Amino acid sequence: MGGGFKSLRGQLLLDGGTLGGSFFQRTVVLICHHDAEGAFGLVLNRPAGGKLGELVVADLPEVLKEEPVYLGGPVQPSAFSYLHTEPGLAEPNVMPCVALGHSLDSLVELAEGFSSTRKVRVFAGYSGWSPGQLESEMRRKAWLTHPASVELVFHTETEWLWKRILARKGWQERLLAEGPEDFSWN
Repeated sequence: MGGGFKSLRGQLLLDGGTLGGSFFQRTVVLICHHDAEGAFGLVLNRPAGGKLGELVVADLPEVLKEEPVYLGGPVQPSAFSYLHTEPGLAEPNVMPCVALGHSLDSLVELAEGFSSTRKVRVFAGYSGWSPGQLESEMRRKAWLTHPASVELVFHTETEWLWKRILARKGWQERLLAEGPEDFSWN
C-alpha cells in the first residue's frame, strides 16, 4: 500500500453519483473526525422536517426553539450533535472557526451568550465509518471531496447545496449536478 493515512477531517464529501437509492444520494457530508479508527460526519443537506423546540423536551431559549434540525446520518437517529461558529472561536475542533458539540446543556449555554455573528446547526443522528471503510469507499470513487468553508457548512439553502458545490468543480461534475436523480428518467 502506498502513502500513509490522510485524514479527511474538515473536508466535504459529496455523492459522486454512485450512491443512488441510498440514504447518501445527493448528500454533502462534513467530516468532523477521521483517524485510523474510523470516521464521523454530519450530512449538511438533509432537513429532518422539524424545529429543535418541537423535537426536544427541554427548557430551551427561544432562539434555539426555532433552529431547524437536520438528519446527520442514518446511525443512531436519536443521537444529538451540533456545529457552531463565530469569529475568533476559542476551540475549533472540526476546522478553523467550526466546533462540534454533543451536549444539550452546552448548546443552551452557547445560545444564552448572545452573539449576532454566531451560527448553529443541529443534527439528529450521524454518519459513521468503521476502520478502513471510508478509505475503501474513496478508492471506489463513491465520494468526491471538496474543501469545507464556514459559508458552505452553514449554507441556508441546503436543498441546492450538492448541486451548488458540484457546479464549482469540473465539467463532469457539472453534468452530474444537472442530471436527473435517476438516469433512467433521461
